[in-house]
Amino acid sequence: MNQTAVLLTVYINDGLEAFKVALDSLYKQTIRNFDIFVQEDGAVDTDIHEYLTQELDAGRIKYLGERGENKGFDYSLNELIDKVLMTEYEYIVRMDADDISMPERLERQLDFMNENLDVDVCGTYIEEFGDGIEYAKVVTYPLTHNAMLGFFKKRVPIAHVSAFFRRSYFEKAGLYEVDGHFNNGDTLMWMKGFASGCRFANIEYIGVKVRVSQDFFGRRGGWKKTVSDFKNRLTVNKKLHFGLLAYFYAFAVAFVNIMPPIMKKYAYKHLRQ
Repeated sequence: MNQTAVLLTVYINDGLEAFKVALDSLYKQTIRNFDIFVQEDGAVDTDIHEYLTQELDAGRIKYLGERGENKGFDYSLNELIDKVLMTEYEYIVRMDADDISMPERLERQLDFMNENLDVDVCGTYIEEFGDGIEYAKVVTYPLTHNAMLGFFKKRVPIAHVSAFFRRSYFEKAGLYEVDGHFNNGDTLMWMKGFASGCRFANIEYIGVKVRVSQDFFGRRGGWKKTVSDFKNRLTVNKKLHFGLLAYFYAFAVAFVNIMPPIMKKYAYKHLRQ
């Protein structure tokens, strides 16, 4: 049995061509000892469902979950994680349905985890690229546990789309928080991980190419989403006993989130590490 399960969720707004590219990047990995689990979060595009059914029948994906009701990204991830934890998989890998994993991503992260048995989750750098817009950005992260904890005072210390978990992470920290409205689970998941004694690391390597379209910046706006994210940051600061500077960063991020998309695009490109 393979030790690694790669989890993807797909919903109605995902496009078939981008999703095919994402899956193809997994098929072209330098290792093949992993299984792919996909959850349909509510009704999806007919072409995507038919494509996934063909991939399941061909044995290229291990599991396809279907659900008529859209319940959100974090809820769908929890469904997949619950299923995987009932088996003997040691590693659980994240990837979005429109991103691209570099060919050596899984091999490099698996080797790192096998060589660092105290680490519960590792991520990589990411490269954001424009889809229909002019945009390019390499996003880096701290590499060590302590540096990542300090970085968390500003923003998340690991790219969620690059996360490579040991099953021990979920056994210690539990599953994603689900509020039923917004997909904020990664921020609170990292908080729960640090609070429960999980060990973090990043690899100095671009493991995932992240697709950025114009609505990428629009989705990070709006008062309700901004308030939800801000409340999560306050929860993180209180739970992890961060100081006053962390609250300043929380207000600064909230300000950026309510900017018009064109200004937010500039901030994401030039103000992030």
